[in-house]
Amino acid sequence: MTRLKTLFDEESKANDEQLGPSSCINVESVERLNEKAFPNGDLYVGDFKEILPHGKGKYTWSDGTVYDGDWEAGKMAGKGLLIWPSGAKYNGDISGGYLHGFGAFTASDGSIYEGHWRMNIRHGYGKKKYSNSDIYEGEWKEGEHEGKGIYFWNNGNKYTGNWKRGKMHGRGVMEWINGDHYNGCWFNGFRHGNGIYQYADGGYYFGTWTRGLKDGKGLFYPAGSKRPSLKKCCTSLGYDDDHKTALPQCSSLHLEEHIVKKPSIKRSLSEKISVSGVLKGSGRMSSKTAESSGLSDSGREFVHHNSSGTFSFDSNAGQSELQENTAVIYEREYMQGVMIKERIRDYNELSKKAEKKTKFHAKETQKSSCVGIFKGHNSYHLMLNLQLGIRYTVGKITPVPKREVRAADFGDRARITMFFPKKGSQFTPPHKSIDFYWKDYCPMVFRHLRELFKLDAAEYMMSICGDDGLTEISSPGKSGSLFYLSHDDKFVIKTLKKSELKVLLKMLPKYHNHVKEHENTLITKFFGLHRITLPGRRKVRFVVMGNMFCTELRIHRRYDLKGSTHGRITDKDKIHENTTLKDLDLSYEFHMDKSLREFLFDQIADDCAFLKSQQIIDYSLLLGLHFRAPEPLDGLVEPPNISPNMQSSPAGQGLTADGEVLFPSKGFVLLAHEPSSVNTDPGPHIRGRALRAFSLGNQEVDIMVPGTGRLRVQLGVNMPARANHKLPQDESDSAEVELFEVYDVILYMGIIDILQEYNAKKKAEHAYKSVKFGPTTISVVEPELYANRFTNFLKQKVFPGQP
Repeated sequence: MTRLKTLFDEESKANDEQLGPSSCINVESVERLNEKAFPNGDLYVGDFKEILPHGKGKYTWSDGTVYDGDWEAGKMAGKGLLIWPSGAKYNGDISGGYLHGFGAFTASDGSIYEGHWRMNIRHGYGKKKYSNSDIYEGEWKEGEHEGKGIYFWNNGNKYTGNWKRGKMHGRGVMEWINGDHYNGCWFNGFRHGNGIYQYADGGYYFGTWTRGLKDGKGLFYPAGSKRPSLKKCCTSLGYDDDHKTALPQCSSLHLEEHIVKKPSIKRSLSEKISVSGVLKGSGRMSSKTAESSGLSDSGREFVHHNSSGTFSFDSNAGQSELQENTAVIYEREYMQGVMIKERIRDYNELSKKAEKKTKFHAKETQKSSCVGIFKGHNSYHLMLNLQLGIRYTVGKITPVPKREVRAADFGDRARITMFFPKKGSQFTPPHKSIDFYWKDYCPMVFRHLRELFKLDAAEYMMSICGDDGLTEISSPGKSGSLFYLSHDDKFVIKTLKKSELKVLLKMLPKYHNHVKEHENTLITKFFGLHRITLPGRRKVRFVVMGNMFCTELRIHRRYDLKGSTHGRITDKDKIHENTTLKDLDLSYEFHMDKSLREFLFDQIADDCAFLKSQQIIDYSLLLGLHFRAPEPLDGLVEPPNISPNMQSSPAGQGLTADGEVLFPSKGFVLLAHEPSSVNTDPGPHIRGRALRAFSLGNQEVDIMVPGTGRLRVQLGVNMPARANHKLPQDESDSAEVELFEVYDVILYMGIIDILQEYNAKKKAEHAYKSVKFGPTTISVVEPELYANRFTNFLKQKVFPGQP
C-alpha cells in the first residue's frame, strides 16, 4: 500500500489500481449525499470539506479493510479504528496515514500491543502480550525491545533490565521459576561480563561469564555461608564496579531499578508515514531462546576430575557436604563453563585479602600522575572535549578531496586549531563542558592512515563520538597515563607526555611509510594525535590507537613482554584477573604452526628494524591469551560441515612424524580460508591478509571456535597455539591444584609503547642502572641490543621452536 496523499486528484484520471488504508484515491467518483462510491469498489461515508474527507468518516476498501475515524484534508489523521480482513485491528492515534502516537494493536494471531508507535513501528513505551502468553512491558525502538523492560515467559521465568535490538543487553536480573537468580551483565542475549548468581538453596557465585558460560575467576559461597557484600567480592575478584575490560562489561553490578516505571504518555501527530510496515518487529522471545540466553546454573556447579584426566558433571555433589563449615569459600576459575582450578579459602582470610586490595587500590589512585593534571576538573569534561574536537576535525577534513600525502602534511605546523567556548560560536556548537582550545596534529596524514587501515570516517566518529560515550579505564603501567576505551571496544585513547608527542611527530613520516609497506605490521596503529588546552593553560595530549584485544573471545591473561628481567615481576598480592603481567610472571611456552611462527618472526624482525632505525627502546609485546575449554562442550555448536575444498588438519596428537605442531586440537578447528564464511571487515585490531598454515598444506586458514563461530586467522589476531604450562616443583604441596599442563589457546598480540627515544637522559639512566643491576637485566639499553634481546627472548622463551 502506498501513502495516502489525497482523496481526489483532478490531474490524475482513470487510475484503477486497488487502494488500501493508506493509498491515494485518484479516480473519478460518483457523489451521493455524504457518500462517495468508486469504480474499483471502495466506499467512503462521512464528512467533507469541499471535495476532501475532513472530520469523521468511514472508508471501506474493496478487499474488506475498514478505517473509521478522523480525517484531515483527505488524510487519515487523529484517532481511528483500522480493521484488516485478516482480523487484525488497531485503535488509536494516526497521522498522515500511519500508526503514529499511542494505540492498541491486536494481531491476527491474538497477540496484543498497547503503547507508542512511530511510523507504523512500535517505538517508545509499550506492553505486548504474545500469542503464547509471554509478556513484555518496557521501552521499544524501531520495533524491537531496547532500553529498560520486563519480560515474563509463560513458564514463569522473568527478566528485568536493559535490552538492545530485541535482546537482553547491559545490566539485568533473571529470575527462574526454580528460584535461581542472576544479577549482572548481559551481551547480545547471553550472560556476559561480571555478575552474581544466587542458587535457590541460598548459595552464591560471584564471577564472570562469556556468552552464557562461566569464564574466568570467581568466588562460590555455599548455602548457609555468611552473605558476602558485593563490594568485597568485586575487590577479591580484582575488578571494581566501574571497571571495563576489552570484553563488553557492565559499568556496575547494581540495577538502578528492578521494576520499569511507566512514563507519562506524550502523543505526536506531526510525522507522515505509511501503514505498510505495521507488523514489523514482533519481539517475541521463544522458550528456546530464553533457555539459551539465560540458562539456569542449577546442577552445573560441581565439576569433578577423575584419575583419567576427563571431566564429569555431578548435579547432586557438594552442597550437603559444605553445610558443616559455613566459613568455607571456594575460589574457582573456569574456561568456557569447565572448572579448571579450585582453592578452598576461609571467609575471614578472604575478607582480609579484599581489604588489603582496597587499600592498595586507593594508594595507586592517589599516586596516579594524571590526577594532578586536572586539579578539580573532572575527567568527564576531558572526554566531552575529546569527542567534540574529534567530531569537528574529522568532519572538517573528510570532505577534502583525496590526494597523496605531502611533506608539508607532516610536522608541528601541520595542524588544525579551534576554540570551543561553552556557549558555542560561529564554527562550534554549545556544549556542557568547560571552555577549551583544540589542536589536531597532521590531520591529512592521520586521515590517510585511517584510509590505509580501511576505516570509514563515519564509523570512526560513531565509535568515539557516539551517544554511548567513552569509558575511562585504569592504567596498566607506571606512566600514570589516562586511558579511555570506546563503547564498542575498538579504540583506546591514551594521554601522552610532551616528549612522547614530539617523538611521534618526529617518526611519523617513517611510521607512515612502514605501515604502508608492511600490511601485517604488529606495531600499534595510530589514528589521531590531539591536544586539549584547559583554562590555566594546562595542556593534555592524546593519541587514538587500535585496541589489540577487541574480540568476541574473552582475554583470560595479559602479558607485557620486554625481554628484560629487572623489575619484570608482579607482586602476587597485586595480581587480579585483569592485571597485565610481566616477563617473569610468564609460566607458558607457546607452540605454533610452523608457518605461522615463521610469519610472526619475519614481521617482528621488520618491525624491530624500523624501531631501531628510529632509536626507539622500551617497547614491548602485548600478548593476550584466550584459553579454550580442555574438553569439547556438548551442545555449543554442531560440527562444521566441511565442503570438498575445505580441509581440516590431521587427527591424532597434532604432530607430524618430524615433530611439527599440527592443528586442530580439541579446543578449535582449522579450516581452509573462505572469505564468504568469515567477517573480513577491516578494523583497528585487524592487520593484513589471512595467514597460511603448514598444518593445512600452506593454505590460508580460518579458525572454527565452538560457541563463537568462524574467525579469520591473521598475524596477531585469532592465532591458534598450544600452551605448555610450567608447573612449579613443589606443586604437590600446593593448596591449589592445576588440572592441566597443556592448553589450547588463541593468541592476540602487538608491539606497543614505541614512543621512548634513546636520548641523553636514557643514556645516563643506562649508565647508572648498568652498574647497580647489571647491563643485561635492565630495560634501558641501546636500541640494537634492545631489539636483539627482545627478539631472542620471544624466540627462545615465549614461542620456542620444536625440540
